[in-house]
Amino acid sequence: MKRIDYYKSIVRLGLPILVGQAGMIIVGFADNMMVGRYSTDALASASFVNGMFNWVIFCCIGFTYGVLPLAGAIFGRLTGNAERGIGELLRNAVTLNTIFTFALMVVMGVMYFNLHRLGQPSYLMPMIRPYYLLALCGMIPVSLFNVFAQWSYSIKNTTMPMWIILGSNALNIAGNYLLIYGHCGLPELGLTGAGISTLIARTACPLAIMSAFFIFKKYRLYREGFFQARVSRPYFRKIWVTSLPIAMQMAFESGSFAVAAVMAGWLGAISLAAYQIIVIVGTLGFVLYYAIGSAIAVLVSNEAGKHDSRAMRQAGWCGYHVMLLMTTVSTLIFIFFARGLIGWFTDDADVLAATIALIFPLVMYQLGDATQITFANALRGTSKVMPMLWIAFVSYIVVGIPATYALAFTAGMGLYGIILSFSVSLFLAGALFLYFFLRATR
Repeated sequence: MKRIDYYKSIVRLGLPILVGQAGMIIVGFADNMMVGRYSTDALASASFVNGMFNWVIFCCIGFTYGVLPLAGAIFGRLTGNAERGIGELLRNAVTLNTIFTFALMVVMGVMYFNLHRLGQPSYLMPMIRPYYLLALCGMIPVSLFNVFAQWSYSIKNTTMPMWIILGSNALNIAGNYLLIYGHCGLPELGLTGAGISTLIARTACPLAIMSAFFIFKKYRLYREGFFQARVSRPYFRKIWVTSLPIAMQMAFESGSFAVAAVMAGWLGAISLAAYQIIVIVGTLGFVLYYAIGSAIAVLVSNEAGKHDSRAMRQAGWCGYHVMLLMTTVSTLIFIFFARGLIGWFTDDADVLAATIALIFPLVMYQLGDATQITFANALRGTSKVMPMLWIAFVSYIVVGIPATYALAFTAGMGLYGIILSFSVSLFLAGALFLYFFLRATR
């Protein structure tokens, strides 16, 4: 493929993912706007629980990401039995991901009984606990949907997950409107209502994509492979070796953000609410990077199936060129429009002032985030993902968490230091992912 063809493919594959992810960001905005308008305490409670669950949800999603390079490589070989082979892989991936997610649910269940030990304001606990349990129940649906979404991406069908995500987002927003404030004769449930609405929307996603897989005629060969497959140890081993490093990479990254949320809670409810708002605003950039990153992983995995290292590297670099353009767009949005966006979430003057002060460190870490997403996904596409585990551990845990504490408390920068510390871990991870992608594609 020529370079222009890679650019076109990245845009074609990435645009539906971008639309779907943008819909999720809109829901995140709507959730936090509705909860924030309901009360600052509700917003602070949501920030804490979301921060606690982000790492485990990202770990579940990351474990599903091992499906794409394996299925994409089979698809790229263009053999006659590719569809059945992908269906067989999918059957084993569904089983293993369900087991993996259930194990994480047990861990988070134990954490539930120790929430009072994490230093959060005690008066927030009556709101935190039910919202936490609802988030816990949504883990299996998230995992199942993303397994099938990765299958869909691997066969270059990025539009179906997009429409499902958009539909579930509309359902979530409607549920928030009805259940948070108690419209149309329903009870006013506040933050718990937001949790119920999110759980319903998350459950609808796997139901929709699995219905398409098992009903649509064009997926018949994939279904045959799925039903004929045996759940086997060799398949489990192959998926495990590819999926676990990706899962741990995402868990370590999101875990560092979860620790940052806990540290923000040490600074009080105002700081915790401001942290939640700035992280949600920051996801505007992430959604752009994620979409392009997924497209890069698809193209690199297809070239890996052909054992073409030169084409794998070219796909990665073309993706980074597009990513730099997306970084420029998101940075300009934050510089010129962040103050207006922040005002959507709260009318509390103290929260507004605390959040506006964080715009500069928010802008600072965008390039680091874009770089690490680009080359983490490029490395994922090669299936040579074992270095991702220790790169993430060093970048986000060994370096990132101490940097967060040092800047926030040792240097006395408070919440500003917490957000500023994200640049340290993201740029380090980006440089290491780039090195190992180049090494894998010699």
